[in-house]
Amino acid sequence: MEAGSLRHGSPDAAETPQLRGTNQSGMRDQNERLVLSLVRQSGALAKSDIARMTGLSAQTVSVIMRELEVEGLLLRQEPIRGKIGQPSIPMALNPEGAFFIGLKIGRRSAELVLIDFLGRTRAMLQNSYGYPTPQDTIEFVKSGIAQMRAGLTREQDKRIAGLGVAMPFELWNWVDTAGAPREIMDAWRNRDIRADLQALFSFPVYLQNDATSACGAELVFGDMGALRDFVYFYIGAFAGGGVVLNGRLYSGPTGNAGALGSMPVPGPGGRPTQLIDVASIAVLEKALNARGIEAAYLWTSPEEWQDLGPDMGPDLDNWITTASEALAYAIVASASVIDFESAVIDGWMPASIRARLVQAVQSAIGRIDVEGLRIPSVREGTVGIHARAMGGASLPLSERFLIGSTAPSRGV
Repeated sequence: MEAGSLRHGSPDAAETPQLRGTNQSGMRDQNERLVLSLVRQSGALAKSDIARMTGLSAQTVSVIMRELEVEGLLLRQEPIRGKIGQPSIPMALNPEGAFFIGLKIGRRSAELVLIDFLGRTRAMLQNSYGYPTPQDTIEFVKSGIAQMRAGLTREQDKRIAGLGVAMPFELWNWVDTAGAPREIMDAWRNRDIRADLQALFSFPVYLQNDATSACGAELVFGDMGALRDFVYFYIGAFAGGGVVLNGRLYSGPTGNAGALGSMPVPGPGGRPTQLIDVASIAVLEKALNARGIEAAYLWTSPEEWQDLGPDMGPDLDNWITTASEALAYAIVASASVIDFESAVIDGWMPASIRARLVQAVQSAIGRIDVEGLRIPSVREGTVGIHARAMGGASLPLSERFLIGSTAPSRGV
């Protein structure tokens, strides 16, 4: 299971996750994925722990963990000595075992991130723009990945397991909201960006909707504890989301499940509109621009909104009020279809603004008639502003080393 040799093809995200191993021959790949998934979720584990958790025989577990250690994916930890018998030797993920690159193509910015096998960020690059173009995006990726690889050793570079691309599907359909020239956005219609990028690199390239990828980042890298069923909202230039069922990302047959930005919600005057038209940061930018306030910092300095002066205060307050009311209706509507444990909200904004938004959503839900429904708890996401790029990086990680937490698509 070397970083460059594992076969592709993760299980479909709608299936029940495989929590048990099998001692039958020919199942090495599945069992190795299972062991790596458990160690990622639980931390360092001894062979006896793995055997107990999976139902695999002690001999099978011993063989698997020895192979994973030889391949550089697991590291021995200090022995734990008990009063009886041989000491227990926990095994942990090797940070140098594999590396993954994530690319977020957004409507106002692009990001590249390089992470190690533990999900720790090793390098990150950002490019802000008025609107994205295919050629500029490809050039950013070429130069950015070259810069990242220059900082790796030869052995580390060999262990790059893939590039995951997180971008809005049918980007060209948002031309009016994005404020971009139609001919520029139409250029995306006839481009297979995954194929264009695959032609540049020897490692595999995966593609998934950007908000769904952010949801995948929360699932793989976030701190959700035992949470296994949740609806997820990512508030970026446009609002979007994802769905997690049975601890796995559900993307649907076309990869568009959890297209929460298109969910109908009450708009001005009570008329129905889409969540994307109310809860998106582009709406806040438009309000600021209408008062002559330069709002480019919304995209270039997402951690520092509150440090950029009081001018945005009234518009920010109004946006939080209207966005929270729309999100509240979206959460209630989602709960009427699936009995989610929680609704998770994250976005391209400072943590303090995210906390205000979540609190406002909780209050707004209290003003809606929810009789007959069990409303999920509303909580903040734990990955933050880089969730979409991190979600892109999670695609090759999940596809090649885990029991299918995410299910990458091969095209738009």
